[in-house]
Amino acid sequence: MTGTVLTEGLGAGVRKISLNRPERLNAIVPALLEDLIAAIATADRDPDTRAIVLSGEGRAFCAGDDLKDFAAQIADPATTAAYVERIQDVTRAILFGDTPVVGAIRGWAVGGGLEWMINCDFAIAAEGSRFFFPEVSWGLFVTGGVTHLLPRLIGLQRARALILLGERFDARQALDWGLLHAVVPDEALLAEATALAQHLAALPPGPVKALRRTLAGREGEGLDAAMAAESRATVEGFLDPETAKRIAGFG
Repeated sequence: MTGTVLTEGLGAGVRKISLNRPERLNAIVPALLEDLIAAIATADRDPDTRAIVLSGEGRAFCAGDDLKDFAAQIADPATTAAYVERIQDVTRAILFGDTPVVGAIRGWAVGGGLEWMINCDFAIAAEGSRFFFPEVSWGLFVTGGVTHLLPRLIGLQRARALILLGERFDARQALDWGLLHAVVPDEALLAEATALAQHLAALPPGPVKALRRTLAGREGEGLDAAMAAESRATVEGFLDPETAKRIAGFG
């Protein structure tokens, strides 16, 4: 690993995995993807790890794709396709791995960060957390299976508004819509997420794994097909010259 992800044991069968680029609000770069996938795989292989708390260091969970790295992401079509597929591999690791994941969300969860929050089995957010999907405004596209998952969680009309219009929303709205398990004061976030993860870790592992497989399997080809379509649309967006112009004018 390169240090973009930290791991530590929290006791009682729980492992904390933290995104660790706080100076960039934990924005996504290739090294972070590789480190996060490896950390989740390591947890899945560890018989003493029965639940994961997924968090971000600093004042944000994850600000989405790191736009300062955009030129490297579009070096050539093969590089772009591989990068997008690794983003999707994080979703596969969270959704289809053996270990339940509790998101501990503080600050901004944007784009890919919001998508990973939605992928968690449960997500708990600090009161001041904020969310939105900026992808379409840049000429990009969402990933993380949200074209399949989000309408089922919040309804088709609201999903359209969040993805197409990039509407921003707060933790209380996310809780009301069913995107969060709980909203807690900032200082209580880690303790609440850890307590929930320890509760999951104390359950018999067989039924927990079976339920996760059953729920994931129930999505069937719908989720796989949605992620494949997302990947194609996202690659096209990355490689569109208009997207580069929009991102070049950012800030």
